[in-house]
Amino acid sequence: MRGLGMSRRGRALLAGGVLVATVLTGCSGGETAGQEPAPSSGPALGTVTTAPDGVQEVTLQTQDDYVFTPSTFTVAPGEVRLTVVNVAEQMTHNFRFTPGDGPAPIDPEIPLLTPGESRTVEFSVTTPGEYGFECSFHTQLQQYGTMTVSG
Repeated sequence: MRGLGMSRRGRALLAGGVLVATVLTGCSGGETAGQEPAPSSGPALGTVTTAPDGVQEVTLQTQDDYVFTPSTFTVAPGEVRLTVVNVAEQMTHNFRFTPGDGPAPIDPEIPLLTPGESRTVEFSVTTPGEYGFECSFHTQLQQYGTMTVSG
């Protein structure tokens, strides 16, 4: 019995396609309910503060549900130190400013952020406007946000 009118080869190709899609999204299966924010002794996620060296600092979080928390924040023109914390139990992410989506390019990025890892990038912004950012692994799942540089 072939079942559902699909050949053994067809079922194998379908199963292989599902496996490839799962790997490409960085998912290793399982449920993602109940993600808790990372404990913090500093300012709330997305709150922009000024460090003693005068650099604006902000922290974002990502987890197993394909979002950045928060997905928007605002900085003034100047130096920025951005930290991304991956509190996911399963998902690997990255962080980059979306190429061509802003008044000026911002090159620093985090190419790989494994579960439980945090990384920081520093950059300078001078042109006011909205700068899109994303996890390029999960743009098809709408994992993106916006940094606004005030005028």
